[in-house]
Amino acid sequence: MDLFFIEYRDPLFSIIIFFLIIFIITFFSYWWGRYRRKEDSRHLDRFLRQFRSLPSKEELKVLISSGELSEKSWLLLASSYYKNGDYEKSIEIYNELLKVSNKTNAKETMFLLGKTYFKAGFLERSKHIFLEILKHSPRTPQALHYLLLVYEYMRDYKGALDVLEPLDELGEDITLDKAYLELLATMSDVKLDEDEKQARLLAIYKERHKLAYPIFEYLFRMNPKLAWEHFDSSKSEELTELLWQIEAKNLNLDIISQNAYLRELYSARGDVEFAQSSAIFEFDVLIKLEGRANATLSFEYICQNCKGTYPFVFTRCSSCHAIDTAKVEWSLSRKYMGDFSEENNSFQ
Repeated sequence: MDLFFIEYRDPLFSIIIFFLIIFIITFFSYWWGRYRRKEDSRHLDRFLRQFRSLPSKEELKVLISSGELSEKSWLLLASSYYKNGDYEKSIEIYNELLKVSNKTNAKETMFLLGKTYFKAGFLERSKHIFLEILKHSPRTPQALHYLLLVYEYMRDYKGALDVLEPLDELGEDITLDKAYLELLATMSDVKLDEDEKQARLLAIYKERHKLAYPIFEYLFRMNPKLAWEHFDSSKSEELTELLWQIEAKNLNLDIISQNAYLRELYSARGDVEFAQSSAIFEFDVLIKLEGRANATLSFEYICQNCKGTYPFVFTRCSSCHAIDTAKVEWSLSRKYMGDFSEENNSFQ
């Protein structure tokens, strides 16, 4: 029986006690940690449950003033609502934060509020916010850029052009913005006759060789002959969709025959037979088909600045607000109008 008992002075006894203490500490640490994680998770669930529906202004005021979350955490929460399109929630949080923010953080919060108003379509409120920021901090380029966008969306092009002056003083490159705003102002000016509008648009293009799509789209729509006379063949690829949609009666065969890209484009469309093949796969397929199938080109545009993709042409990217950054991509697609015509003819 003595084999089952160890003298307390024996070194082996001390080792057993040591490992027993370690086991007890580890056991309780594990279960205590598990208990705390569960409690923290329940606390977080209870807190987030408050935001599954929009709290009232009074509830939001109490929550923010209580200090349960830091101001940075509230800003992150408002930003999350903004990214998800819940602008109303984001605006409510920013408005309440402005009541408790110190002067250092108020400017940032006001800017985020103005940006959210802009995104939500409350342009007048957004303008008021940015003007208030600039009243106290005139050298704030971010606020100036958004104020310019607000004026542009409100079609107040004179106000937008006025914003360019302080941006220029701050060392910003305003060349393209100025040309774009002059373009919009010219096309919307009801006091100008058509000849004067077209002359101004051509002057804008010749001065900077930018904004080719909106300028030539307007010219081809209003005066195809003048558009062909001033057509810039170096922009042919950029204007592919516009050229593809021009009616056959408005084509200038002399100019088309002198440009390899245009020869292939209109041979693919079936208007002429100037090219028998093309290095561009889609053009080559359409040329070889010779109209025997209801095939055509479909287009999409990629912003070279933010890489956003859109099914329609744009001059200012709606995501990053960059100007003249659209790159055209085309692919073969079914010509549904052709199918519709054939179905109609079958009943005759």
